[in-house]
Amino acid sequence: MENYNKTSTDFILLGLFPPSKVGLFTFILIILIFLMAWLGNLSMILLILLDIRLHIPMYFLLIQLSFIDLNYISTIVPKMASDFLFENKSISSIECGIQSFFFLTLGGAEALILASMAYDRYVAVCFPLHYPVRMSKKVCVFMITGSWIMGSINSCAHTIYVLHLPYCRSRAINHFFCDVPAMVNLACTDTSVYEYTVCVSTVFFLVLPFIGIAYSYGHVLTAVYRMRSAEGRRKAYSTCSTHLTVVTFYYMPFAYTYLRPRSLRSPTEDKVLAVFYTILTPMLNPIIYSLRNKEVKGALRRVIHRIYSVKMDTNYLP
Repeated sequence: MENYNKTSTDFILLGLFPPSKVGLFTFILIILIFLMAWLGNLSMILLILLDIRLHIPMYFLLIQLSFIDLNYISTIVPKMASDFLFENKSISSIECGIQSFFFLTLGGAEALILASMAYDRYVAVCFPLHYPVRMSKKVCVFMITGSWIMGSINSCAHTIYVLHLPYCRSRAINHFFCDVPAMVNLACTDTSVYEYTVCVSTVFFLVLPFIGIAYSYGHVLTAVYRMRSAEGRRKAYSTCSTHLTVVTFYYMPFAYTYLRPRSLRSPTEDKVLAVFYTILTPMLNPIIYSLRNKEVKGALRRVIHRIYSVKMDTNYLP
């Protein structure tokens, strides 16, 4: 290992799976989660595109969330699986930079998209008459574009800085992907100022959106409480609980990991927390939004009926 560290510019990902039966079980479980995430998110995208009744701002934002989750989990799991199967844990500096860039871009964009979805529900419940103006197609496109641009700029800045750090000690990253805090731990220079910029980015992309979501849903729940319609209250509570479940699984572990000072970090704890926002959340999003959403379930029935009708008509053709 010493010779490797001195003569190579590659990094080594120590990974998530221990070399035991527990590691094999965890590997199989994560592969199943990966396949479920792909199937669920791809199905959600196709369902929204195929059903015209879902062509409204809320579901255009949901398409973005599913698209991000598809790429998010694909940025992490295939490399992790390859390392485990072929026992080749090395990753070049360029590959590490690309993985880090996409991870941070997608992570930042998802945080802002979730905040946009909360704003959408806030306007729909609290200002229903103003909804066509406040959540017009132009506003929706602006939200989506802004989320991607800000996520990309933030990611580019952090990735360039981390790749230009001097790594004069071990290049073994105690993580299952090229995570910024884990890489900074290997630097042989003072990174205290940079760590403050990481905290600033975390506040901007995670803490402030979370506060905005909490504010939005506080008003939503107040408005729901005043509703006379029991069905309206039930539907609104269902939507709120769905979104808050996603928010909790995504924001909390992410923010906790990136806001902690280096002295309080534990590699094992960081890896366990990262599983929540890199692997579990992409799988849970389509499940939560489909099983808890009447409009999505109705769209699924209509699409299945349409496909079945086309198949029956084809069979009856001479």
